[in-house]
Amino acid sequence: MIVLRCIAVDDEPLALRLVETFIEQTPFLQLACSCDNAVEAMSLIREQQPDIVFLDINMPNLTGMELARLLQEQPGPLPKIIFTTAYNHYAIEGYRVNAVDYLLKPFSYEEFLRAANKVLQMSEEAANQYPSVTADDEFIFLKVEYQWVRISLKDILYIESLKDYVKVHLEDAQKSVMSLISLKALEEKLPASKFMRINRSFIVPLEKINSISKNSIFINKTEITVGEQYKETFKTIVEKWLK
Repeated sequence: MIVLRCIAVDDEPLALRLVETFIEQTPFLQLACSCDNAVEAMSLIREQQPDIVFLDINMPNLTGMELARLLQEQPGPLPKIIFTTAYNHYAIEGYRVNAVDYLLKPFSYEEFLRAANKVLQMSEEAANQYPSVTADDEFIFLKVEYQWVRISLKDILYIESLKDYVKVHLEDAQKSVMSLISLKALEEKLPASKFMRINRSFIVPLEKINSISKNSIFINKTEITVGEQYKETFKTIVEKWLK
């Protein structure tokens, strides 16, 4: 079952707790964290890479709408935004920043669930759009422009997230490809025994790592930093190599 990681953002404690409670009682949602301002939310979104942000609009210093616009300018996959607000005049502007839904306070659990289900359906459709890959497979198909391209796993040097796209860097630099898929969706299709996500924007094939420093790995001459939330998992793998 798909589980969607969420961040709740609201400067009203009661409203924030209500969203947290709704998330906790929904089987396919997982609360990653919550906060009471959009400035902190920006950092948390970068660190946690949630699937959904339940976002209040009227907040001091930086509004939820301003945060949504800023997120669209950031590299890497974008979370789905569900606005939660007491004011109905933001609805049109909300859709301009590609918000999935707009919950008008006070909203019921039924309304909340209906909005969350929209994201679930989008995630399921995205997951079914791409051929599955198992640990025994030697290739993957990615949609590149208007055709499906077969890519041999052994030819992949590393995979880089570029907003809504991924760039697959190949051993033959002239044949690197771009595909409209999130890094997270592609990660779920790759064999975990061969590939590892090491920060918010990169997946690497373990066998292509040439050397390791304190906070980075090297593939040929390319240095890629290991993100904080991935260090423990990566450390475990390295310790197995060194035994």
